Amino acid sequence: MADDLLSALGGRVRAARNERGWALRELAERSGLSPRFLVQLEAGGGNISVRRLADVARALDTTPAALLSPSAAPAKPIVALLGLRGAGKTTVGRRLARRMRVPFVELDERVEKAAGVSLDEIFALHGEPYYRRLEADALDAVLDAGEAVILATGGGLVASPQTYTRLKRAAVTVWLRARPEDHWSRVVRQGDRRPMANQPQAMSALRSLLDARAPLYATADHTIDTSELPVARVVSELYRKLTNGGE
Repeated sequence: MADDLLSALGGRVRAARNERGWALRELAERSGLSPRFLVQLEAGGGNISVRRLADVARALDTTPAALLSPSAAPAKPIVALLGLRGAGKTTVGRRLARRMRVPFVELDERVEKAAGVSLDEIFALHGEPYYRRLEADALDAVLDAGEAVILATGGGLVASPQTYTRLKRAAVTVWLRARPEDHWSRVVRQGDRRPMANQPQAMSALRSLLDARAPLYATADHTIDTSELPVARVVSELYRKLTNGGE
């Protein structure tokens, strides 16, 4: 029973630290405890005193009771960025990951690695249903790992109800909202000519797609409009929302 209690306590401390994007050393400095002791605590092997538990709770801006409570809701260490291609998920995600000192994961890269071919080839050879299966499997692997990451999702993930539901349950979701013109121009600036290739009505199709998916994106935990803000400001605003619970 004691081992189970310490294991659960260690998991909650680790989850709370990851949610804040802190390295062990930062929690050590804030709590006055050694990194070595905190490693043992998070591994479920730290025989912590009441006073030390109070120090850890204070550093994490919570209470000892919350850290010990079996009913305490687990933290969500994964931040998932949503939006169509050109929303800025990769650019913002990489910078945010550096700021929060966690890895950056691009879900479509995991899909390509699993398939052994590019996204274009996946769709051309096997079609969208096959891609969606690979996408769901790749997401399961990221979520099951339980590690703190910034995750850039594919633009159409929200249209897969089961996959999107699982993501929302396990991660903090953020819609990087932008105008259709901004999606278009950003993709073209990156040298990607696919939006206009053999598609004279491409902009109209983009508007329709964004209109159709906007209600799904809008169910995210947070929304940041990236059309009027430089990347650095978007990252700062998102960091504030994630660390302070601000809106």
